[in-house]
Amino acid sequence: MTAPFRCHIPPRMFTVAALYHFTRFDDPTSLKPGVEAGCRDAGVKGTILLATEGVNGTIAGPREGIDAALAYLRTLPGCALLDWAESEAEDQPFLRLKVRLKKEIVTLGQPGVDPTSQVGTYVKPEDWDDLIDRDDVILIDTRNDYEVGIGQFKGAIDPGTTSFREFPDWWHANKAAYAGKKVAMYCTGGIRCEKASSYLLSEGVDEVFHLKGGILKYLEHTPPEESTWDGECFVFDNRVSVGHGLKQGPYDLCHACRRPISDEDKASDIYQPGVQCPHCVDEYTEADRGRFRQRQKQIELAKKRGEVHLGEPDT
Repeated sequence: MTAPFRCHIPPRMFTVAALYHFTRFDDPTSLKPGVEAGCRDAGVKGTILLATEGVNGTIAGPREGIDAALAYLRTLPGCALLDWAESEAEDQPFLRLKVRLKKEIVTLGQPGVDPTSQVGTYVKPEDWDDLIDRDDVILIDTRNDYEVGIGQFKGAIDPGTTSFREFPDWWHANKAAYAGKKVAMYCTGGIRCEKASSYLLSEGVDEVFHLKGGILKYLEHTPPEESTWDGECFVFDNRVSVGHGLKQGPYDLCHACRRPISDEDKASDIYQPGVQCPHCVDEYTEADRGRFRQRQKQIELAKKRGEVHLGEPDT
């Protein structure tokens, strides 16, 4: 008896676009309704930040939806050259669309820093490893400690910051040790190291370099056997991490502290989904954990009904 023919239909993939552009928005509040409508009509989800210094965000949706949303964003004042990094996800990595107004699209807390007036030298992914291998160059990771904890470039300096706002204080405390050195910096998609490069130039550093397109572009274009990247790259969506080729990694997210967690972390007796993990067990009060348990219960009940609970964390 002939076996029935089964046609394999590959799963529909979602396109994920991480984007930013420094430009001058005189009135970002007036831009918000159009951005919300443009992205909603395109059928994409994610988070977009608007500030007087430009736009930053990550969105996900069908290929045609991403194309439409990016086309709209490029019509914003000064955004014709907006760039982005793309990857794919089997599931929609965002629960909702959020467009938010901020004082900064990436918070450094240094009002005089302006990447549109001065910025470091962009380095393409294919030229990056040659640069950071030089003896006269120091390599600084501008991301937060929980991101660095799951992957970084070999030999990189980890400032140990919990937020980008702490970077200037770290630099002031440590800059004497790096006097006379050229500085190379990197981050997830390029935005933090671009702003940090502007800051270091304003602080008198002569030569500053940063990885164009960030880790995402490097992992997209660099084969593993030629790479100096070690580990996974944390991403700000429900995939949690990606590796070479921008394939989704093995990490999950603790929805209490927002840190990446491994299978080993989840196997710990300490771990309680949505309540605590080995990284944050000592950081919250019992009252906090009680609230987290109640939220987790409501999230699980909503999932059973096929709904999204409004309190469910969205990266």
